[in-house]
Amino acid sequence: MAANLEITDHGRIRVIAIDRPQRRNAVDGPTARALYDAFRAFDADRSSDVAILTGRGGTFCAGADLKAFAEGDGTNPLEEGGTGTLAPMGVSRLQLSKPVIAAIEGHAVAGGLELALWCDLRVVAENAVMGVFCRRFGVPLIDMGTIRLPRLIGQSRAMDLILTGRPVNAREAYDIGLANRLARPGLALETALELAGEIVAFPQDCLRSDRRSLLDQWGLATDEAIANETRLGLETLGGGQSRQGAARFVAGDGRHGGFTR
Repeated sequence: MAANLEITDHGRIRVIAIDRPQRRNAVDGPTARALYDAFRAFDADRSSDVAILTGRGGTFCAGADLKAFAEGDGTNPLEEGGTGTLAPMGVSRLQLSKPVIAAIEGHAVAGGLELALWCDLRVVAENAVMGVFCRRFGVPLIDMGTIRLPRLIGQSRAMDLILTGRPVNAREAYDIGLANRLARPGLALETALELAGEIVAFPQDCLRSDRRSLLDQWGLATDEAIANETRLGLETLGGGQSRQGAARFVAGDGRHGGFTR
């Protein structure tokens, strides 16, 4: 077990849980480094296809550990640099090749919200709360919250949340596109495992290629995005997985909306 983390495997799904319930899973320096190392290990592990990020004790993450910050003990890392560098919340600048799902119970606020935004999908318990609560304490969003939030929900809604720091309940989060799935209280992880199981069942080369193209296009002009999509698509088609899938279709799999997992 890594410092302040609980890591378990469920077949090809890896669950990485922040385990600091006494601090509402707030992230200090050692926890940030542990998250960074854990997700890099997941990305390199060929036996894992999807990861789930969650928190123990009924809370996803309350953000950076402000007590540690105020006392200068276990301060979160802040490194200049682009993608791939260690960040205050650990993983926010990592670009993985495989998807990550957030399973959110309780609060996902401040840096905890930024961790949720880093994930590809968010499963949110119906009684969960999200928000830029660090607004209240003069602590900036520095884990790409000002970048990812407007890309997910639009500039107007993101500006509202960033300027006011108000709480966002699960229903509103779902309505504005911040949450992808809602779950009954206490069942966010279970629901996320079911969702991850659906994703794991698909051919992974194609899935990862399309995911990569979607993420890359934000920084590309249209012609560049088209060229990148084409390049990634041709690499996938040349890998043999698509031909195998076509053969399965010809044999009857997938007809009339059916799919054999």
